[in-house]
Amino acid sequence: MSPFVSAFKQSLEAMLAYREALGFSRRTYEYSLIHFDRFCAVCYPGAKNLTQEMALKWIEEQMAKKTSNITENATAIRLFGKYLSATGNPAYILPKKYVSRPGPRIATPYIFTDAELSALFRAADILIAESPAPEIVPVLFRLIYTCGLRPNEGRELKRANMNFNTGEILITKTKRKKERTVVMSDDMLKLCKTFDTRRRIFARDSGYFFPARDGGVYTAGQLDSLFKKCWVLANPQTDISELPKVRVYNLRHRFASTVLNRWLDEGQNLYVMLPYLKVYMGHDRFSDTAYYIHLLPENLTKSTGIDWAVFDGLLPEVSVWPE
Repeated sequence: MSPFVSAFKQSLEAMLAYREALGFSRRTYEYSLIHFDRFCAVCYPGAKNLTQEMALKWIEEQMAKKTSNITENATAIRLFGKYLSATGNPAYILPKKYVSRPGPRIATPYIFTDAELSALFRAADILIAESPAPEIVPVLFRLIYTCGLRPNEGRELKRANMNFNTGEILITKTKRKKERTVVMSDDMLKLCKTFDTRRRIFARDSGYFFPARDGGVYTAGQLDSLFKKCWVLANPQTDISELPKVRVYNLRHRFASTVLNRWLDEGQNLYVMLPYLKVYMGHDRFSDTAYYIHLLPENLTKSTGIDWAVFDGLLPEVSVWPE
C-alpha cells in the first residue's frame, strides 16, 4: 500500500521506483517525500504541478520547525522536481545551493601496519566467538581483507556464489546493486575449502557461507563487535581508551593500500593499473579508487614517476572515506 495520499501520489511512487531501478535505496528520501506529500494534501489539495511557491513554502516551514533533516528535505524536493521535468511534467526545480549541505566528515582511515594486521588475525584465531563455529571469525576477516570486500559483502556472502574450482566469488550484495567477481588467492582458497568442510557439519541448511547461530546473516553490529574484541585482544599491553578507533572497513582500506604499494614496488604504471583496482573493488567513481593513493607512506608518494597533481585533480576538495 502506498504511503502517499496527495495528487502527487503516482508521481512520487514512480520516482522512488525509478531510483530503486538505478540501485538507490527507496528509504533515502521516502521519509521526506511522505512529509511533503502530507503538506501538499492539506495546503494544495488537487494540485498536480510542482510550483516554486509549494516547494519554497514547505522548505521554509521545515526550517521554521528547525527539523534536523532540512538538507535531506531540500534534496528530496529538488530530485522530485527534476524527475517531473524529465518525464515531461511542468515542475519547479529547487536550486542546488538553496540549502547548503554540511561539509562531509573529514577522516583518514586507519591503515594497519603489517605487525598490527598479523596480531589482529592471531587474535581472531583464538577468539571464542558467540557462534556455532569460532573459525568463522578468522576466515571471514581474512576474506574481507584479502579480497578487498565491503564488510556486508563478506557477512552476506552466499555459499552458492563460491567457486572452489576457480577461486572466484560472485559478489551480489554490492553498493548500487552492481554484481562483480573477485578471485581468492591460493592460500585464501585453501582456507575457505577447509572451512567449508566444517561448515557443512554445523550449518548444512544455511545458504550463507558465514552463518550466524540461527543460520541467518551476522548483523553489522555483531561483526563490528567481534572485530573490536579482536583488536583489544591483539593489543594486551595498551589501555582500551588509548587504542586507535578501528572498524571492519579498515581491512578494505588496508587491501587497497597494499595493492598500490606492491604496484609501486614493481614499477607499475598506476595510470594503467588503477582502473583494474576500481573494477575489482566495485567503485562507481575513479576518484574513490584514486583516493587511496593519498594514504600511501610518504616515501612512496615521493615517487618521481607519478604526477600526483593529476590524482589531486581527481579528488573532491574534501576527501572522505570512499565506499
